[in-house]
Amino acid sequence: QLQLVESGGGLVQPGGSLRLSCAASGFTLDVYAISWFRQAPGKEREGVSCITSTGGSTDYADSVKGRATISRDNTKNTVYLQMNSLKPEDTAVYYCAANTIQAMCVTYATHEYDYWGQGTQVTVSS
Repeated sequence: QLQLVESGGGLVQPGGSLRLSCAASGFTLDVYAISWFRQAPGKEREGVSCITSTGGSTDYADSVKGRATISRDNTKNTVYLQMNSLKPEDTAVYYCAANTIQAMCVTYATHEYDYWGQGTQVTVSS
């Protein structure tokens, strides 16, 4: 069974940090671009960050630029999203997704992503 599983979410105070993980099973991630998305209540799902198949290039939404770092360990079939200086507006369910057509980061259009994880909740609150 092909699946992505996110972990690492939780409740954190403003200014805190979290590292989210996205682990794949049933297929290898090393040929695909992987993106992180988030969806807050009542809002559309938005792209947060993307990493190319080799990890050689990354992209970040303006809302997290300078506070987030995406990385991957293809030996562990896992992609990570380190989030620092968290703000209440970062509160959302975070999803990872694989674009099996592209090795490069070309789009955050959700319909272009074939595999999705179940999401992990991040809540930033004092």
